[in-house]
Order: sequence, then C-alpha cells, then structure tokens
Amino acid sequence: MSTLRALAKAQAVAAGVAQPVATVRHLHLSDRPLVVVPLAMAGEANAPLAAMVGAAPEEARLLIVPQPRNRDQRFAFAAELAAIVLPYLESFGGVSEAVPIDRGRDVRYRHVDAPQLLVPNPAGVGFLRLFGRATRFRRPDGDYPVHPSVPLLGRWLTFFAERAEHPGSSALVAMTEALTLHWATGQSAVEDLHLPALLGWIDPPPGCTGAAAAARAEDPQHCPPAGPATDPDFDNRRLAPAMAAYAEADGDPVARAGAYAELERLLRDQLAPTWALMWRGVGLLRALPPGVRVAGRWDGDKDAFTGHAEHVDAGGGPQPRRDGAVAAAVRLHRLERAMTSYAVQRAYDDPLVMAEHRLTGEAFVGEVTLADPKRVDDSGKRPVLRPRVQVVTTEPVAVPVGATLYSPARPGQKAKVVFLTPGGDGKTEVVLELSGGMGRGLTAPPGTVPEVGERLCFTTLSDAYLPAGNFPAPEETPWTHGGPPAAMPEALPVTESASVEEWS
Repeated sequence: MSTLRALAKAQAVAAGVAQPVATVRHLHLSDRPLVVVPLAMAGEANAPLAAMVGAAPEEARLLIVPQPRNRDQRFAFAAELAAIVLPYLESFGGVSEAVPIDRGRDVRYRHVDAPQLLVPNPAGVGFLRLFGRATRFRRPDGDYPVHPSVPLLGRWLTFFAERAEHPGSSALVAMTEALTLHWATGQSAVEDLHLPALLGWIDPPPGCTGAAAAARAEDPQHCPPAGPATDPDFDNRRLAPAMAAYAEADGDPVARAGAYAELERLLRDQLAPTWALMWRGVGLLRALPPGVRVAGRWDGDKDAFTGHAEHVDAGGGPQPRRDGAVAAAVRLHRLERAMTSYAVQRAYDDPLVMAEHRLTGEAFVGEVTLADPKRVDDSGKRPVLRPRVQVVTTEPVAVPVGATLYSPARPGQKAKVVFLTPGGDGKTEVVLELSGGMGRGLTAPPGTVPEVGERLCFTTLSDAYLPAGNFPAPEETPWTHGGPPAAMPEALPVTESASVEEWS
C-alpha cells in the first residue's frame, strides 16, 4: 500500500466516508455495457446456479439451473446465456474504421467499438474464466452433443477472461476493482471485495457513516452477497429445501412448475440487490471525467476484439488448455510491458497518482524561473536547437545530473538535468536542457518550450514506446523448455460419467 493510499484510508475513517484517490476515471465505460451477476452452487467446482444478465438496468434477465449437478441443465443454462451474450457481441461487428499504419503509408481496419462486460468482483471474473474453459471444447455433434452456441460462448468468455489480465484493459471489469482504483475506504482490502460494503463507504445513505453502512451491508438479511458464492445460512435454510422440492416434483407438472417458480423467486431476491448496486457503481464511475489516455487503451481492446472476431469468423480453433513455453513467455512479456505503460499513463493523467511518485522521489513539481528558448548547440557536426530552462522546486530532487526527465505536459519532449543547485529555504534550482517535440528547425514553435512562471511536473517515468522482445518460433522451442509443443485436440471428449470437475 502506498503512503498516499494509507493516508486516504486514515482520512476515510476520520471522515466516515471514502476518500478519492483519483481525479479522473482510469478505465473506459461503454455506453451499453453488459452486466453479468453470476451465482454458483456452494460446495461444487464452478457449477452455475443462476445469473442475472442485461445491458441496461431495466433489461435484467434471470437464468437459473434448478439442479446444478445435472449435466443437461448446466449446458441448457450455457445455451441460454449464449443467446444473450452472443447477440450482444455481434452488435459491435457491423461497422469498421480505418487505422493508419506504417507512418500513414497504409491502413488497417478494426471495429469502431467493442463490447464490455461488468461483473461484481474478481471472483466473478474467475467464474467466467472457468465457465469458458468448461464450454469452449464441447462438441455440437457426437455423443452428448451441446447446442452449437455453447462452445462459441466458451471461446468468447475465455477471450474476456484473458483480457481481464491485461493491465489497463476495460473489456471485462470487476466493479470492486474499478471502484477501489478511484476511492479509498476505511476498511481492509479483503472487505473491499464485498460490493455492498464498498458502496456503503463510497456513497453512504444520508445521515449514515461509511462504517455503519458497510456493517449493515454485511448482513445477508439486508444485502445478499454479490456472488458468485451464496450465504451458507441461505443455502441451508432456503435454497436446499427449494431444490429438494423441485426434485421431488418430478413427474408432476403442476407441482414442478410451482417449485420452479419458488426457486426462481428465491434466486431473484438474491441477485436483484447486487444488480442494482452494479448500476449504482456504473453511475459513480461515469460521473468522473475519463483520463486523456483512456481512449488509447480502449483502442487496444478494440484491436483485440477485432482480431478474435476475425479468428472466430475464419474458423480458427479454440484457445489451448495451456500455453506452450514460447507462447507463455511472449504473453508474460506482453503483460509486463502493458503494466509498465499503464502505471506511467495513470500518473501522466492524474495528479493524485503522480503525487505517489513525488513521495518516492521519482517526480517533482517546480516553477520555471528562467527560459532560453532560442539556445542552439553547435558543438556537433551541425547546429541543433537545445533550449534550457531553470526550474525552482521545494521538493526533494532525487535524480542525478545527466538524468533524463519527462513532463506530462509535453510527453514527447526530453529534459536532461544539466545543473542541480541547492538554494535557501529548502529550494533547489534545476537547469534542464530540452530536446524533442519542437520540430526540426532552429526556432521552437510557440508553446513547445515552457515559459517563465509555468508550473510543471518532471518525472523519470516515460510513456515512450517499449519495443517487444525477441522470442523463437513455437516450432523452435528449445529442448530445455520441453521442445516444440504437441498438437492440441480440437475438443474435449465427453463421457457420460464426466463429473463437475470439468467445470473447474
């Protein structure tokens, strides 16, 4: 936990309400996100019990599985879920936009928008990941066939689960993680995973403190858990008898319909409060202005969506059960690069996030007191424009002479530290030599060189392009890493005795 977040948590306890730790929204919010509130059966490995799904508050659709241990009912549930999710995904595939590449000499095409899935918490992301794994290898023919939409749903859920691991992606978002990215509460990180308690701190009822609202929200009688797990007392006293009544009514259509209606009512009561909280969280996030670089990260999600949609349309196979050595290394390298870039972009977009780096000495803020925008360096083979500015700061400057700094106000410009002169009253004078972002001539265009009186932040964090690493082709995997990967089977064989472990 950073010093700034620890301070915000202490202030939240003192004030009785969550404190903001961001001034802008650091994720994309779709105009039409698909909210999925899953519910799993306790004591089973990812056995679906119910889900509430919809792209608007008034469009909630409840899907239930009366007997989660029954294979046919589980795959019928998967087909019903596919009938909602797949049309939603297809609605984003109609229009494409041209994206210039190769410095404008060519173009490529991608969809103008991409779908976004919202779940209550990270456990909901894990549910979709396992659900996708359990369905993407199923066959629509042969023994024990499933509806053709089931394996397609599994492949798309796997795609979203993989995008959720990508730092800065907004394709699949856990609401608790999105909210704690922007607010700090007076409770622990584990308690922040409980959506009702978290919203109790962020948006408490009038006349109620965040702690009191969170305590009330933790009572399952007032606010059921946000899934995918259910409350044990609810399982034992209400859910189990209702499921038993449904099973005993086999052969009696009237009794079975009544038992199904009762089960549906119980599960709706469990999911409806979380459904309302999800859209309440969407409203809180939407009230924040988006960061400048959020749109660029969403473009990455659109690229990924377009690529996977083209792969599916071309008849490509499902994602493998596990990555080979080269694929795993490439994926890890890609995630590390994305994490570094995401951290820098958040700091550039948000002064509160940059403040954490100022506390660690990675950045400082000062005022420009002198500027020489016309300075030319003619010591080389040809003269080049190298303006210098002097910045005075009261903050500690933990960078050495010769270090390269960057300013979020002019991210394409480098500032080399030429002199560091400690002054009186705890002030430090920093002389910087500028390069880049000023054109190719010997005269700097207006606004490209900081002016006297301008207050700027300089940091060692760089948002420059990070080149990708070099990896061998999969067929050239060295023997030290298992050699070339074997061909993966196209589908998972299904047997009549298969257990619920297939869903884990």
